[in-house]
Amino acid sequence: MKIGILTSGGDCPGINATIRGVGKTAIMHYGMEVYGIHSGYKGIISEDIERFTERSLSGILNLGGTILGTSREKPFRKQLIANEDDIQEKLLRKYRELGLDCVVCIGGNGTMKTANVISRLGLNVIAVPKTIDNDIWGTDITFGFNTAVNIATEAIDRLHSTASSHKRVMVIEVMGHHVGWIALHAGMAGGGDVILIPELGFNIQKINEFILGRAARGKPYSIVVVAEGIDTPKCMKPAEYIALEISRGTGIETRQTVLGHIQRGGNPSPFDRNLATLLGGHATEMISRGEFGRMVCVNGNHISSIPLDEVANKLKLVKDNNNLIIQGRRMGICFGN
Repeated sequence: MKIGILTSGGDCPGINATIRGVGKTAIMHYGMEVYGIHSGYKGIISEDIERFTERSLSGILNLGGTILGTSREKPFRKQLIANEDDIQEKLLRKYRELGLDCVVCIGGNGTMKTANVISRLGLNVIAVPKTIDNDIWGTDITFGFNTAVNIATEAIDRLHSTASSHKRVMVIEVMGHHVGWIALHAGMAGGGDVILIPELGFNIQKINEFILGRAARGKPYSIVVVAEGIDTPKCMKPAEYIALEISRGTGIETRQTVLGHIQRGGNPSPFDRNLATLLGGHATEMISRGEFGRMVCVNGNHISSIPLDEVANKLKLVKDNNNLIIQGRRMGICFGN
């Protein structure tokens, strides 16, 4: 068999480990031909591909980013193209001309949606979920999430000392898009006093009362962990808005830190390297069995798969009954409401 691998959407620690897991399993165990497709889906149309060998896949396990490059271009976004049918036909034709038997699509929610579209067109597709946000529906965890949480937690740890020294409130904004998985896990692991996530909403007056209550009990500093997707005025960063409102409402000196893309960069954690390797290997097993039109997923300690049409256009949100939220509330952590 002849398979292609592409990466699409934002970069994420563990992509290269996944490429290696797919490619080496395909070459060494199944004797398949493996081709890397550069720059996401548009690499199929432009025939921007290279053949992988065992040697070319060596030394990439611990590398951040993606050796294939990535693109956020969505080939079927109607407002960006003159004729959608032409794009679809061209993609199908190039897929056949390249002689591919399957394309492994590594990406996030947008990638899953596009993978489902091209699967319906008749291309053999298997998707592997990747995102630091951990928001892809149908899988318990995505590679990249563990690394991002580790980075965010280390940043929170470092803010504790400066907040304590100056008796300040420190507000740290972490990534996560429209969900609060990173903020919740890093906030709890880093000993955050206030954790704000999009799923729960917040009341700034209650937050200020909580911080003033801590000060009255002899705790003059607080750590506030904010997910980037919380509802704030569009002209302001969430951390900027929360810091301003806390400063106004409490009179306590407040500083903000936006962690940003550092959470997506650098080498993947050992956990993410192993998870990506397992997901990539499972994707290749699915190819050998002809199980196309599906996304590899994690359920508990078991790796399986789910139809792509069940994944597209859905988000995995943090629920109010999450064990970390329940335990956090028992310990007096404020979740903004």
